[in-house]
Amino acid sequence: MIYLLRHGETVWNTLGRFQGQKDSPLTRRGIEQADLVAALLATEIAGAAPAFEMHVSPLGRTRETADRVERVLPLARREDPRLMEVSVGAWDGMTMFEIDNEFPGKLDGSDAFDWYFRSPDGESFDAACARAKGFIADVRQPTVAISHGLFGRLLRGVYAGLSQREMLELPVPQDGFYRLVDGEFHLVEGAAAGVPACCVSP
Repeated sequence: MIYLLRHGETVWNTLGRFQGQKDSPLTRRGIEQADLVAALLATEIAGAAPAFEMHVSPLGRTRETADRVERVLPLARREDPRLMEVSVGAWDGMTMFEIDNEFPGKLDGSDAFDWYFRSPDGESFDAACARAKGFIADVRQPTVAISHGLFGRLLRGVYAGLSQREMLELPVPQDGFYRLVDGEFHLVEGAAAGVPACCVSP
C-alpha cells in the first residue's frame, strides 16, 4: 500500500512556472494544505503508523511538506531521488509564455497535458515512467510517498496500467492524497476523508 501526497502550493505554482527540478518555497496556502493533508493522513492510518515508512523527494517543497506531516505523524523518513519531479531541462523554472518566446515552435501542436515532453533536453516520458516503476517495485511495506504533480500522475498511471494520455490528464490536487492499493488508486480529501472519491482500475 502506498499513500501518495503532493507538496503544497508553492510561489512558482501561483506564477504558472513549471518548477521541474528547480524549487520555490511553499506559500501560506501551501503550508495550510500540507497541514490539512497531514491531519487527513494521520486519521487515515491511525494505529497503523508504526508499520509505515515515509519516502520523500529531496526537493525543498516536498521536504517542507514532509516537515509538516512529521509534526502530527512521526514516521521513519528517507529521501528518494526517484520521487523527484520530471525535469524539462532548460525549461525548468519557466512559464509557457517564456518557453514559447525563447523556443519558438517547440510548443506548436501541444496542449496543457503533453507539452512537458516537448523539451529538447528534458527527461523523456519513458525514463520518468521507469523511475516510477522502480520505486513501486521496491515498496516492501506500507509507504507514504511525497512527490510532485507531474511525477505523481505518472506514478499513479504506472501503478494502474494507464495509457500515456490517461496518465497526463489525471488531476493533481494539493489538498488531498491518493491511496494506491490492489492496482487502483483512490482520492482521500477533506470533504470525505477516507471515502474513495476517485477510483481508477487498470
